[in-house]
Amino acid sequence: MADVGEVLMSVLSTIRVPKPGDRVHKDECALSFSSPESEGGLYVCMNSFLGFGSQYVDRHHARTGQRAYFHITRTRKTKEDDNNSGSGHPPKKKPTRLAIGIEGGFDVEQEQYEEDVKVVILPDRQEVTSEDLGTMPDVVRERVSLSMAGIMAADSVSHTLQVQQWDGEVRQESRHAADLKQLDNGVKIPPSGWRCDVCDLQENIWMNLTDGKVLCGRRYFDGSGGNNHALLHFQETGYPLAVKLGTITPDGADVYSYDEDDMVLDSKLPEHLAHFGINMMTMEKTERTMTELEIAVNQRVGEWEVIQESGTTLRPMFGPGLTGMKNLGNSCYLNSVMQVLFTVPDFQSKYVSNIDKIIDEAPSDPTQDFKTQVAKLGYGLLSGEYSKPAPDPGDENGASEPRGDQIGIAPQMFKALVGRGHPEFSTNRQQDAQEFLLHFINMVERNCRSGSNPSEAFRFLVEERIVCQQSQKAKYTQRVDYIVQLPVPMDQATNTGEGLMGYSEAERRREEGDSSAPTVRAQIPFTACMAALSEPEILTDFWSSAVQTKTTATKTTRFASFPDHLVIQIKKFTFGLDWVPKKLDVSIDVPDTLDLSALLATGQQPGEELLPEVAPPPLMTPDVEVKGILGSHGNEEDDSLYSPLLSPVLDDSTVSQLCEMGFPLEACRKAVYYTGNTGIDAAMNWIMSHMDDPDFAAPLVLPGCSSGAGTTPTESLSEEHLATIVSMGFSRDQATKALRATSNVLDRAVDWIFSHLDDLESMDVSEGGRSAAESEGGRDPPPGPRVRDGPGKYELFAFISHMGTSTMCGHYVCHIKKDQQWVIFNDQKVCASEKPPKDLGYLYFYRRVAE
Repeated sequence: MADVGEVLMSVLSTIRVPKPGDRVHKDECALSFSSPESEGGLYVCMNSFLGFGSQYVDRHHARTGQRAYFHITRTRKTKEDDNNSGSGHPPKKKPTRLAIGIEGGFDVEQEQYEEDVKVVILPDRQEVTSEDLGTMPDVVRERVSLSMAGIMAADSVSHTLQVQQWDGEVRQESRHAADLKQLDNGVKIPPSGWRCDVCDLQENIWMNLTDGKVLCGRRYFDGSGGNNHALLHFQETGYPLAVKLGTITPDGADVYSYDEDDMVLDSKLPEHLAHFGINMMTMEKTERTMTELEIAVNQRVGEWEVIQESGTTLRPMFGPGLTGMKNLGNSCYLNSVMQVLFTVPDFQSKYVSNIDKIIDEAPSDPTQDFKTQVAKLGYGLLSGEYSKPAPDPGDENGASEPRGDQIGIAPQMFKALVGRGHPEFSTNRQQDAQEFLLHFINMVERNCRSGSNPSEAFRFLVEERIVCQQSQKAKYTQRVDYIVQLPVPMDQATNTGEGLMGYSEAERRREEGDSSAPTVRAQIPFTACMAALSEPEILTDFWSSAVQTKTTATKTTRFASFPDHLVIQIKKFTFGLDWVPKKLDVSIDVPDTLDLSALLATGQQPGEELLPEVAPPPLMTPDVEVKGILGSHGNEEDDSLYSPLLSPVLDDSTVSQLCEMGFPLEACRKAVYYTGNTGIDAAMNWIMSHMDDPDFAAPLVLPGCSSGAGTTPTESLSEEHLATIVSMGFSRDQATKALRATSNVLDRAVDWIFSHLDDLESMDVSEGGRSAAESEGGRDPPPGPRVRDGPGKYELFAFISHMGTSTMCGHYVCHIKKDQQWVIFNDQKVCASEKPPKDLGYLYFYRRVAE
């Protein structure tokens, strides 16, 4: 064996010192969930700074020729070591900041470790310690020492992601603060005893910094808070800044900018307060800050105990398919969705059965490869390698009950990759599990251009039949979907009795401010939800091509195909009469088996006449001269192909009012545009009936510029985008049309093509279209993308539940049926479920029952 100094000299050119911007993966293997704490430790390539577990480092060496690796092993300190260190670790403090991984924030667990490091030379695994370097030539000692020190000092990518942390309290200086105009109206504010000038409320009181008006704040999601009078005052006056009375101290206060729709900093706050007689230096805090309120919401217990089954001692479970996932700070939505998806055979066979082939074909940086990271996650969940009890932290109470916590896996690389560039999933904020499921399915679609596509397991066709009530002529359209959104008809609650336990009575008492009113959960029959889904919808503003005017129509929705796996979302998140978002607290008797055969679409009926394909008239908007109509065909509900060539004048005040309610700007613009500037009520109705549209928040594309701003129909389209859409079973012409209609943006083009299938029927579908062989009973498959079809009978195998007042806060867990046993996956806790709360779920997953 060659002298180790000579070997190091021969590989010196492959040893780099990390520079700013280099990603150093020293906490997690690029191809598995091995870490420095795992058996064998972690090997960091001293050239690319990728980390590899002991089972993959030889493969990397053989593939790249790299020989020098920085080897890290960590062992957890015992509790005695910690106590004898002289510093002693104080008990965990309650969070005081709305933040993660920041002093005072929610804790990111940082274990105490002993660390051992050295350089290992492959293939003979010769070891070099820091002490060994002292006897080597200066050039070797200097380069290797600098590289080792650089790797040690660098923040690991996973730790940076984990503690990239989210600080919900970082506030920007308001653009109104420096030049805020304050009225000389003689108003002086007393140091206490504040009440809303309109409704006399004494909590959640805000003072407008322009005119000194004292008013109550917004109503919160759960109905508490204020009555929106401070917000209404801004809408009437435009005075932008308000301070929350009761939060003022010498250190600052809560300042909200209604114009910027965010908590802000006001560097001139002392003088702005002094204008109304408030001496900031003498004020004491009497109200909870907005931060403290939000922390309380994040810790609040409501359905939590029931959904987490915290009232019983649950038996921990370990083994293949029973692997827990660490919460990376509000990542329980991702954990729950991925646990369920890797119960589906299509995802298992695509990513886990082929794990060796996927790893062999992985690019030079596998941390950035979608297929590799999904396969790594799937194998981590299903192999059982990480499904082992977590080390006992040394419970001081000597509790002998098994806690169910596992070593589990921390999906840091996966989360970073699937969230990259996304305005929400790239953050550490809580997200909607349903939105993440669709986002991930969209990524699978884009990354499965050839070979099997596991998202086909969920894909189905929906037929919409619209009948003009004046002519009785019909129109049929089809679209692709992945999720059935089930409405919750609150008026169908079965426990509406007027007694103490009656839902209606309890609701009435709460609305009247009776804090002693019991919380009674509305019980809604599942059959009522299904009836609400299938009953005809009345369209009051339908333009009929048969009678050439707007009239009433009915729209009926049916399944044109039944997927292998059916996802049902209970639409628990809605809006109250005052347009404030709220969550419906309901119990629904969701069945274990489901037969949807009665909801099968039948297509055009014998003797039924179809509505003629005639374009509707152009949409007229105030002060805009109609210059012409673009396009020759389309559908009655989509005016995007027909409108004036000039941009319409949109009523900014209506747009602003809608934005204040929390809707996306582009959706608000479309609502005002498509209702012809006829006011807030019409625009609001448009929003409520189009919230589920795939392009709800997509930019308003005006006719005449349907290719998007700055583009022309002849502008070259991305070949990569074209190939992606063609791979889904569409023709190149159809893909071209979709991309041109959506400014060459792939995500929007995919949504567009799936929601405009009726417009594409006259165009050829590529050979990769639906397989007729998989259709049930010889039914002719509709044109369009590949969908599977079969009987509409299903059995429940998983559900995801949400706890909290909003999808953007709270907590998610999932229950999955494994070998006839329900199992609860609550991040790192995996246990046998004693009482699966099937009535409180948010997303339900069914699989087809073979006949």
